[in-house]
Amino acid sequence: MTATAITLDHVGVAARDLTAVAAQYERLGFLLTPLARHSGRRVPGGPIVPFGTGNRCAMLRRGYIELIAIVDPEAFSNTLDRFLARYAGVHILALSVDDEDANLARLKSAHVDISGIAYLERPVDDADPGGPRARFARLPLPDAPEGRIQLIRHLTPEAIWQERFLTHPNGAVALEAVVLAVAQPAETAMRLSRLAGLPVVPDVTGGFRLDLPEGGTARVVPAAALPQVLPGTHIPSLPFIAGLVLRTEDGGAAAARILHTAGIAAQRTELGLQVAPDQAGGAALVFA
Repeated sequence: MTATAITLDHVGVAARDLTAVAAQYERLGFLLTPLARHSGRRVPGGPIVPFGTGNRCAMLRRGYIELIAIVDPEAFSNTLDRFLARYAGVHILALSVDDEDANLARLKSAHVDISGIAYLERPVDDADPGGPRARFARLPLPDAPEGRIQLIRHLTPEAIWQERFLTHPNGAVALEAVVLAVAQPAETAMRLSRLAGLPVVPDVTGGFRLDLPEGGTARVVPAAALPQVLPGTHIPSLPFIAGLVLRTEDGGAAAARILHTAGIAAQRTELGLQVAPDQAGGAALVFA
């Protein structure tokens, strides 16, 4: 067990309409999990209560994309309403750990103001309330301006990484990278490094990158450099979690066919085949 982050676990694409964003991702060739509504403890040790958010996910062999929206506006939104007031798109970045207690102790020793381990759970399928439930232990970085930046350990990985969810028509198999555009790269990089317990290294854009030991990278780039990384991506506000890169099993060939058939415009970039944010819930999406 280690007291550092080990992989890029998932990104969360926050949407105003879950049905609409799910339809976009299905057109892009993803097989999504069924609708599932979150629940959890509002305070450490408190009762588990339903939240107002729900999701559908594109589960990959390593990592996943969470599509998340408010499905009950009368219930606790878990800050999603505040995120959506800024823009629809990626607002959640989770790094996986294998020992939440060791990481909590590490963060407390570094004077990070985390009150304790937060627990979250949801069914795999709302239509099957007696079926398997996904449970998570979370260590959120408090008040991170970049969004909900957190460490996470899956307590029931077998519940969501089911084989039936892992094969996508577009050939996506892994969450390779997430790109953050910020005004002060050193400040964001410091927060990520502190949370992960790992050093950052220089990025070719003049920013920084956090490379996770078991897979995945978080790139922190100066806002002025975003056009060279994710061409054509408009910045709605800073800081901005601008996009993500997915590794495919066939060099993006299946994704290219699907996009062509669906009439979805894409461009070839240094990173791969890039879909514009307005076709992917506000996130620039690259098939590498």
